[in-house]
Amino acid sequence: MRAMRWSILVVFVLCAILTHRRGRVRHGSFFRQLSDHSTFTAPLNWFAYLFSSVPNTPYISPRQFPELAMIKSQWRVFREEALALADASRIRAADGRTDIGFNSFFRTGWKRFYLKWYGDPHPSAKALCPRTVEILQRLPSVKAAMFAMLPAGGVLNPHRDPFAGSLRYHLGLITPNDDRCAIVVDGIPYSWRDGEDVVFDETYLHHAANRTEKDRIIFFCDIERPMKFEWSQTIMRAVGGFFLRAAASPNEPCDQTGGLNRVFCYIYYVRLAAKRLKVWNRIAYYVLKWCLFPVIALAMVWH
Repeated sequence: MRAMRWSILVVFVLCAILTHRRGRVRHGSFFRQLSDHSTFTAPLNWFAYLFSSVPNTPYISPRQFPELAMIKSQWRVFREEALALADASRIRAADGRTDIGFNSFFRTGWKRFYLKWYGDPHPSAKALCPRTVEILQRLPSVKAAMFAMLPAGGVLNPHRDPFAGSLRYHLGLITPNDDRCAIVVDGIPYSWRDGEDVVFDETYLHHAANRTEKDRIIFFCDIERPMKFEWSQTIMRAVGGFFLRAAASPNEPCDQTGGLNRVFCYIYYVRLAAKRLKVWNRIAYYVLKWCLFPVIALAMVWH
């Protein structure tokens, strides 16, 4: 039993190292990667990379996903409903601590309106965006979708998303049509344009900025990563559905809140305490932080 635990620990460390070294752009140090949420899903993600039937590259041609042609052809429908939401101030930050996945983005003005999140469409989306939801219902490979706004001057810091079982699709709806409004994936920039789309692997380090005077609104969705074998697809679909459904966040009180977001407000108090410790004494903060990793590792092996 102890040998098995050591094996699991070694696999995690190896996958963390591989994740850190993946791509041309990395976190500043391996220790920064070690505390990143993508480390905890690294073994699952490397399973996805190994059995992926599309290239493991920062950007993937949308032509690899024929179903996306329907979305692109209907971009004006999405644009009209997104504009109506924006005019009504319904594309907004989460109320309280109910969006664990994107909570840090709200600090720089990023806003969203969920259409669906690894389950049925949100009731608020059905009511306010019926045509968009009707289109999405025809596309089972679309697992999550939203309208996302990056305001003028908004910046999203470098990060990796935690789950490689999906790929990220962006479709420009209302954009500055300007190279100063762009996302950079593994060091390669892409600037949004109205009616144009892009697919990228969000588990590469990426960041975004809107350095124009105009807000940017896109259609943003997660599409299922195609796998080489049906059994590998089934595994990724089951694991992703279970964990990511727990991160469902509401637009309105009528929408479901996932289990992770129901406890996020309590988790956030721990984060606040850590931040206060960091302000009070940075050395004590980092000593405590880095002592936790060997303690957790030893607990896994010796318990």
